[in-house]
Amino acid sequence: MLINAERLLQYQRCQRRSFLDVHGDKRQRDPIGDLMHKLQQDKIAHHQNVLQQFTHERPNYSQRDLFLAQEKTLELMGWGVECIYQGVLLLNYSPEYTLLSNPDLLIKQPGNSAFGNWIYTPANIELGKRPKREYQIVAAFHAQILAQVLQTEINTAWLMLRGKDDNYPVDVGKWTPMMWEILEELTYSLEQEEPPEVFISRQRCSLCHWYSSCYQVAQSQQHLSLLPGVTPVRYSHLQTLNITTPESLARTHPSELENLPGFDGQIAPKLVLQAQSIIENRPLILPDFSELSSGDNRQEEITLTSSIELYFDIEAQPDLNLNYLLGVLVVDRQANTDKFYSFLAEEPEEEILVWQQFMDLVYQYPQAPIYHFCVYEFDTVKRLAKLYGTPYEEVSPVLDRFIDIYEQLIQNVALPIESYALKAIARWLGFEWRDAEASGAKCIYWYDQWLKTGDRTLLQVIQRYNEDDCRATRNVKDWLVKFFQDEYNGQAVSTTL
Repeated sequence: MLINAERLLQYQRCQRRSFLDVHGDKRQRDPIGDLMHKLQQDKIAHHQNVLQQFTHERPNYSQRDLFLAQEKTLELMGWGVECIYQGVLLLNYSPEYTLLSNPDLLIKQPGNSAFGNWIYTPANIELGKRPKREYQIVAAFHAQILAQVLQTEINTAWLMLRGKDDNYPVDVGKWTPMMWEILEELTYSLEQEEPPEVFISRQRCSLCHWYSSCYQVAQSQQHLSLLPGVTPVRYSHLQTLNITTPESLARTHPSELENLPGFDGQIAPKLVLQAQSIIENRPLILPDFSELSSGDNRQEEITLTSSIELYFDIEAQPDLNLNYLLGVLVVDRQANTDKFYSFLAEEPEEEILVWQQFMDLVYQYPQAPIYHFCVYEFDTVKRLAKLYGTPYEEVSPVLDRFIDIYEQLIQNVALPIESYALKAIARWLGFEWRDAEASGAKCIYWYDQWLKTGDRTLLQVIQRYNEDDCRATRNVKDWLVKFFQDEYNGQAVSTTL
């Protein structure tokens, strides 16, 4: 069996994925989504940009004949060509496994090797912007196989990261012992009859082609990874206490968990209450809120503070460091009306105009609270103000009016849901987006396609999605106000809402 760098990389991210890639039913894989397609295109573009810096040669071989591929690669190395693109090197690891190294570049350097007074160092072209541990482990993998071929030591490998002018040097000696250890774990895992235990981490799993399959397994098992706040580290400690389901966690007293690593502060009582919320299928007030005397200290915060309310959401293109859509829903509660404003940059250069339009609108309502979901909008307004030279005395009063609905909710309430993302909360409340498949990730892809094709229907669906995000935020805020008012029998209950 072949073990290549991609398999080693994916094992570090998810042990289950590596097993399923080898032994799983390929028919259960998810189709490639729009965002993954965009990432693939971005990786191709990044490769092309890097390759322009090198005069390189590529071995002429068929993908099916790896031994011929290695022969052609060794031939180029023997000639001493300056740079080899996508060479192939093989190394027997055991009777059952052969290691396949296919680094993006092999770059000629001075030194002594089996070929003469030169050596090669491997370089990988990575889409990430940081030298992640898994990238460096893979670089050590290539370096060790190359060292066997050259019959010399390779002390440095290179990472060519996106958005970085300088290449990152990998200390091969530092990472090699860990690489061999992970490789041994990988081969052992592949020899088992059953895949490693499922663990759902949406941020990490969302782009995996086994996500739907694993999610079904997790649901059937009522796996604790579906419970918000249960990280892999916390789960391992819960397992030692034989707490493996929401039911068992709901029956646990928080004091049994408070001394475990990762359960400091309010984590233990919040996790227990989260499990109880799931089991009872109803929202529950978190302990740190219920301990207040009838909510008196928060009374002014949850009651409406203005007849005019603004709901704010941003769509961004991370690759361009661009915030191209600033959407604001203006709600007039006295007149019982609302109006949505969509400030859209059709070209990246128009971001400054969008910023000015946003500031002009919010200054029309100087007393209105500005509701948003998560910290991104707050941080982005600060960044745009600095980028475009907006005086502090102009932006500070605006930022003072920002209220993060996400923070208000997670600090006060446990909901019977698997995620505290806006979509999960709003859909639990019965709100639906007009475009069911729309998402922030898809908007990244759609805006990229708009810039390439000029298809205005893409902008329209992005604007609808952004408006629905604002309206969903309003739904969550209104529910939270009503929930506390009902819980405290109509008393004026406190929050910054």
